[in-house]
Amino acid sequence: MVRSIAAFGAASPRPASRDASSCATLAGVPRRRVFATLLATCAFGSLLAAGQAGAATQTKQQTAFGTWGFDLAGRDTAVKPGDNFFEYANGTEVRAIVIPPDRTSFGPFDRLRELSRERVRAILTDLAKKPSADPKTSDEKLATYYTTLMDAAAIEKLGAAPLAEDLAAIRAVATPAAFAHLTGAGQSSFQYSAFAMGIQPDAKDPTRFAIYVDQGGTGLPDRDYYLKPEFAAKKQAYQAYIEKMLGLVGWPDAKARAADIVAFETSIAQVQWARADMRDPDKTYNPRSVAELKAQAPGFDWDAWLAGAGITTAQADAAKLIVEEPSAITGEAKILGQTPLPTLQAWLAFHLADNAASDLSDAFVQASYEFNNKTLAGQPQLAERWKRVTDATDHAMGWALGKIYVDRYFPPESRAKMQALTQKLKAAFRVRLEHNAWMSAQTREAAIRKLDNFEIQIGYPKKWRDYASLTVRPGDAYGNAARAIGFEWNYWLGHLGKPVDRDEWDMTPQTVNAYNNPVFNEVVFPASILQAPFFDPKADPAINYGAIGGVIGHEMTHGFDDEGRKFDEHGRLKDWWTKEDAARFDALGAKYGAQYDAFEVLPGVHLNGKLTMGENIADLGGITLAVDAYRASLGGKAAPVVAGLTGDQRVFLGWAQVWRQKVRDDRARQLAVVDPHSAPAARVNLPMHNVDAWYDAWNVQPGEKLYLAPDARVKIW
Repeated sequence: MVRSIAAFGAASPRPASRDASSCATLAGVPRRRVFATLLATCAFGSLLAAGQAGAATQTKQQTAFGTWGFDLAGRDTAVKPGDNFFEYANGTEVRAIVIPPDRTSFGPFDRLRELSRERVRAILTDLAKKPSADPKTSDEKLATYYTTLMDAAAIEKLGAAPLAEDLAAIRAVATPAAFAHLTGAGQSSFQYSAFAMGIQPDAKDPTRFAIYVDQGGTGLPDRDYYLKPEFAAKKQAYQAYIEKMLGLVGWPDAKARAADIVAFETSIAQVQWARADMRDPDKTYNPRSVAELKAQAPGFDWDAWLAGAGITTAQADAAKLIVEEPSAITGEAKILGQTPLPTLQAWLAFHLADNAASDLSDAFVQASYEFNNKTLAGQPQLAERWKRVTDATDHAMGWALGKIYVDRYFPPESRAKMQALTQKLKAAFRVRLEHNAWMSAQTREAAIRKLDNFEIQIGYPKKWRDYASLTVRPGDAYGNAARAIGFEWNYWLGHLGKPVDRDEWDMTPQTVNAYNNPVFNEVVFPASILQAPFFDPKADPAINYGAIGGVIGHEMTHGFDDEGRKFDEHGRLKDWWTKEDAARFDALGAKYGAQYDAFEVLPGVHLNGKLTMGENIADLGGITLAVDAYRASLGGKAAPVVAGLTGDQRVFLGWAQVWRQKVRDDRARQLAVVDPHSAPAARVNLPMHNVDAWYDAWNVQPGEKLYLAPDARVKIW
């Protein structure tokens, strides 16, 4: 199932799951703000011996950040901080980065993701020492899943054979009802779903689950890839890729059908909502009965689609259907109803092969890599098999791995220190709310009440997932992956009609990221992000405040960004603002967003201030709160000077060091269209030059490139 996550960090180059929107989050589902771009599915690291992976990489991480948490040698001191703080803090290191050939970017996030993967691989390698012919326990299932997918020779012998049953099901489709039913089954298999579906807490009543329906049907990263001339070459390459995949599965008239599919998906793209428009939780909250959905979106058999997903009409009405983008759903339903069956069948066949490629023979793997990774994102080389298989096993049974991971690699003292640090950031936020200059007393009181109700979870969840009902068989890589998809969907189906469990997490402990969940009014920090350069118990406190403190402040601020502010202290989508305060907030946001609209990622490629608004506001809040909390931690004493740097200077450097990342051009172009997070340099320079303390710390003067006059600086939280 697609989980809606709004987190700290980045999306994979393109969808790799079985449903229509895959990596894209469900548009109107209450978003969990994710701190960084989610690169985990394509994060590739150096090959180390399994027994040495954790120790070797940990040593590399610890020596990369000097003796007190910041790498002074990575700066470019020839650059004035006021001209380009990203370059001043990071320039030498970023220029020296050589992006590994199996990656599209590289930096601190990527290094930690390497470490996490290598640790997961060590766990799997240990488990694989005790193979089982009939795996029953989670450990046995993990080992079998991993070793079966690692057996490239056995998979190669099968060729396209594992697809035979699913392809036969596509060929057997003869009616609109059968078509809709099969796409509904795509929620729990490698088949493709015409629309995305998710089971999530109801945004207006987060104690119960609702069914969210999202636009879908397109295979390129965004509608812009179909509609804008600058992506014409990518679109042409996509058509060639479709033809290649249809040829591999033996589909007749592959060339003609590929052209039909691209034309069909282009027509869908024309009715889809833009990503920036999908960020408004009010506009995307549209409850419907099944009867109302059928009346408003004719041309598609909604009863059959729901049935294919395992949901009865009565269940759907009892749970409530929330339609994300009504006009897009209506438009796509009409297009589906008018499209010839042979085109629809070929469309399903292509997406089946695309979804399953990583579990098939090398011809499928290479074809998928050449387009999805190399053509779209500029990745020069396919990752080694062990990396891809480790990630796939983690994706299939991540919570079973997470429990072992925590036991091995997450010291209790790190959790305790983080708990103390989060409370200091929360206290700093409360002070800032109490003294907010543009907000009325009525809204301020409600904002403080929301902050006071904030929950903070660290390291790992209170409960672990049970994989007893997942069947994993030796020698059946395709079947194992398909059953893992079905297991995940059935897990969420089981939530319908039951109360929401606030102890469930959306990220495993081994995920290097963090997120804000607005319907739970909580922030979550998985274990793997609690390492240098984000958090090091031995580092200078100012660096920790700038790095992990900035992350904590970022996630807290998400509860008060342009989306999060619409949820109250109980996580309900509810307007708790005065009209005047809302207008002032929107005006500040527009002023801030214009700074990002003007930022060039590459020549002629600009950020989208509306798409990135929430993350940008959170970055500004994060660094502001980090400085406030650090100052409060001094208890009135003067900050120590370290290496000639003041305490405030080190806080800003701690935040900047997190973004020492280099990104390939094709990937940067892609992220500018699809990613709600801004580019690394923007995440440093643009928040900084709105913070008064940054000017004081670095003596930034008029005439320097980042200088903003005091009345031009945006202060939101």
